[in-house]
Amino acid sequence: MNDDLRNIVLGVVAAGISAALGWLARTYLWRRKLRRKQAFFGLPENSECLLVVNRDAGSADLAVHRHDVFALLELAALIKDCGAGAEVVTQDTARQGFGERTEFCVGGPGSNRRMAAHIQAMLPGVRVNTDREPSPDRLAFQVGAEHYRMDAGVTEFVLLARLTAGQRREARPVFLFCGQRAITNQAATRYLVRNHERLARKHGNGSFVLLLKVINSQAYGPDVVELVEDVTRAAQAPLPATTIVTAT
Repeated sequence: MNDDLRNIVLGVVAAGISAALGWLARTYLWRRKLRRKQAFFGLPENSECLLVVNRDAGSADLAVHRHDVFALLELAALIKDCGAGAEVVTQDTARQGFGERTEFCVGGPGSNRRMAAHIQAMLPGVRVNTDREPSPDRLAFQVGAEHYRMDAGVTEFVLLARLTAGQRREARPVFLFCGQRAITNQAATRYLVRNHERLARKHGNGSFVLLLKVINSQAYGPDVVELVEDVTRAAQAPLPATTIVTAT
């Protein structure tokens, strides 16, 4: 074998080794990223989770609002990415505790009794006005001492929460998407899907409650969302004896 042929063979071998190392490195990084995603959502490979569907509060039938359907589709894609499966149940048939399976619960307490139970049990500092009579405070949020009124189609609010029960390390989380309107539920699911890596870095696999503002949904749909505040502490503490109404 002359020197030129030897150099060619060595070059091919070196290129093959570099390609293999690059593939191994990319595979390792992809798997590590996937494991972190699975840990944050409590969705290890081949696990099962619960999707709790609310009903359309504006319909006399047991229908699901189309924006809530879109929210469920976004969550279904996320669950599939984690290699997990989902059981879809309606808000009035979900009869089990929390912590055994990851749960994604969509809709406000007025249309989702499962959401109402979660808020009562785990977020004592949160109240939602579910009065059906028209008033400026209809569907308004109270978080601690603060009030957040809805201006339909212009300024609307939604709570996005990741909650765990007890201190068991293996306990699976409950994700709440509690919006003032169905389009805000979809906005919260989209926000979670887009920002879960940043949220995992900031909060780890612990509990958090975020107040989000959906801006001009009548023009931009569920796409323009702002983080108002991390309200974890206020949401998990008892409501104060007196409250102050704040402009929003």
